[in-house]
Amino acid sequence: MRVKVLSRNPDDYVRDTKLDLQRVPRNYDPALHPFEVAREYVRALNATKLERVFAKPFLSSLDGHRDGVNCMAKHPKSLSTVLSGACDGEVKIWNLTKRQCIRTIQAHEGFVRGMCARFCGTSFFTVGDDKTVKQWKMESPEYGEEEEPIHTILGKTVYTGIDHHWKEPIFATCGHQVDIWDEQRTSPKCSLTWGFDSISSVKFNPIETYLLGSCASDRNIVLYDMRKSTPLKKVILNMRTNTLCWNPMEAFIFTAANEDYNLYTFDMRFLESPVMVHMDHVSAVLDVDYSPTGKEFVSASFDKSIRIFPVDKGHSREVYHTKRMQHVITVKWTSDNKYILCGSDEMNIRLWKANASEKLGVLAPREKAAMNYNQKLKEKFQFHPQIRRIAQHRHLPKSIYCQIKEQRIMREARRRKEVNRRKHSKPGSVPFVPERKKHIVAVVK
Repeated sequence: MRVKVLSRNPDDYVRDTKLDLQRVPRNYDPALHPFEVAREYVRALNATKLERVFAKPFLSSLDGHRDGVNCMAKHPKSLSTVLSGACDGEVKIWNLTKRQCIRTIQAHEGFVRGMCARFCGTSFFTVGDDKTVKQWKMESPEYGEEEEPIHTILGKTVYTGIDHHWKEPIFATCGHQVDIWDEQRTSPKCSLTWGFDSISSVKFNPIETYLLGSCASDRNIVLYDMRKSTPLKKVILNMRTNTLCWNPMEAFIFTAANEDYNLYTFDMRFLESPVMVHMDHVSAVLDVDYSPTGKEFVSASFDKSIRIFPVDKGHSREVYHTKRMQHVITVKWTSDNKYILCGSDEMNIRLWKANASEKLGVLAPREKAAMNYNQKLKEKFQFHPQIRRIAQHRHLPKSIYCQIKEQRIMREARRRKEVNRRKHSKPGSVPFVPERKKHIVAVVK
């Protein structure tokens, strides 16, 4: 029988006398330096620290409204134009490059409940508490012309939301029911309803443009197909969903902002359980909007903060707040993926960077190369305890910090109670329910 053994030549490592220098095996390839990992780790640590030092996301505040900002809309063709509607019926059009208001319209009596721009960008629609749907020109009126809507539709009930089709002259409104309108007609093409409660939000799918989803106050999320003129599916959650937003890159994925402090990302083909539950807010989530890449979304909450979530993670990567900012009602992610806009109760629209430590302006090639190198290093060492701790640390307002602590205690108490019940019950009588399925009541098809 032949046995293979490791054999080493003592001449390679044994010193002839004790006064000789110890022989050290060396690799003379400069690409394989013995301290390469140690050096990279120090660089990654410094890059992570500098990222937190330069994290100054707040850019400016657009003030001019005389009441709380209730809704916002993006211009489909112009990156620098954004529209906002307030609780006193006033609509303002802003130029983000100059950071000033370029036009003000007294659109409705009472709240502006919803607004959306036409897909070509020539006009926009608003709905309000005065039971009207109004279409306005995007351009300012000529000298001597009156500020008047192009069309006005008077409805029977109050409309609570509006959204425009991405390719055709069709828009949808919601209130007592979901109505699909042709721009040329004063009565809806079809009305869709499933249940008897008021509907708070309606959104067209940007990819499969004939699909739309709505949220009702009876805890339902209902999906409709415009071609069949009937509802498709309905999912009932434990608490009410305030609004939803479709992923602009994946046709079947949408995220719902819920009253139970969480956001739920669903695949519309499998509504039995959400793809992901996003938990970090400590109060009701009021609005949500996707980034144009479809990899992240931003949420606005009643807890006076906005958070940025990766689609596939349960916790936020970023939280933005200021001392003056009150309950955040509406939020939008700009179409160039660089900025976030949020409108809140205290009449201000705030402009934030989507990446808190990003340097604005023109970058030199060496700067760009250094930033890319640092980014790769941070990704390589992101799970190292010290780097992870520094990257994840955020200063929070005392109110949010205390509520997070309180909710952690409550969650732990619920978990402990469940463990005790399972321990003192017959085996199998207390089933394990995964977190994703705890919040779903039923799915109706």
